[in-house]
Order: sequence, then structure tokens, then C-alpha cells
Amino acid sequence: MLASLGATARAASFHPLEIATKSGVQVFSVEMATTEEEKTTGLMYRKELPDGKGMLFDFSPEQQISMWMKNTYISLDMIFIRADGRILRIAENTEPMSTKIISSGGLAKGVLEVIAGTAQKYGIRPGDRVAHPLFNGR
Repeated sequence: MLASLGATARAASFHPLEIATKSGVQVFSVEMATTEEEKTTGLMYRKELPDGKGMLFDFSPEQQISMWMKNTYISLDMIFIRADGRILRIAENTEPMSTKIISSGGLAKGVLEVIAGTAQKYGIRPGDRVAHPLFNGR
């Protein structure tokens, strides 16, 4: 009874995440995707994602990650992050509703999904550092 109540009553909780770029620190408010169901669903079926918001996927331990845009109506930037908090790769302006596989291109612990154009807008690049408790307890 408690488990089913928790699943239906659970509202999305947002946590701060910072990305240190050459032009300064950008702060995002992220929703966590930690369970298999949350990771499978991700941002599917959503019609909008405000600037400054995102979803952080926890793929602990660090591993090769494959994502897709099936049932995702909005174009996203997918930011693949290594266990040390460094950005490994950014897949910019992903194609909505596509089943094309988007790979991390190496070992990653997390994926930050934000609205398309965010990486370019804020100058976010591979090698930039992400500060969040998921990465090195920060």
C-alpha cells in the first residue's frame, strides 16, 4: 500500500546542478531519474521544458550509455557526464520522436537533458565541470 501511494503521490523534486564554463557558472534546476521506470520514461510525452530546467539520469556505476528520443516531443541537448563530473560529450539538438541511438561515446555516470540550444547558449563544452552530489559527492 505504501509503495503504490508513494508512486502516485510523488511530485517531481528539483535539485540544483551547476556547470562551470569558460564564461561562468550556469545553474540548472534538475529533476532526478534514478529508478528504471524514471530512466526509461525520461522526458517522454512532455510538451515543454523551460530554460534552466532539466532531467539528470543516474547511470551509476559509470558505463557506456545509449539513449533515444522515442515519444519525446521536444528537441533536447543530452550532456553525458563522467563520474569525476567532467562533461564527456554533448549531443546537441536531438531529433524529436526519433529511435536513432545516441551514444555517450565512452564511460559516463550521468546524462543531463536540457532544452535544445542550451549548450550553445551558455557555452557548455566537453571538459566543463558539473557540480552535483551524483558526481564525486559534490
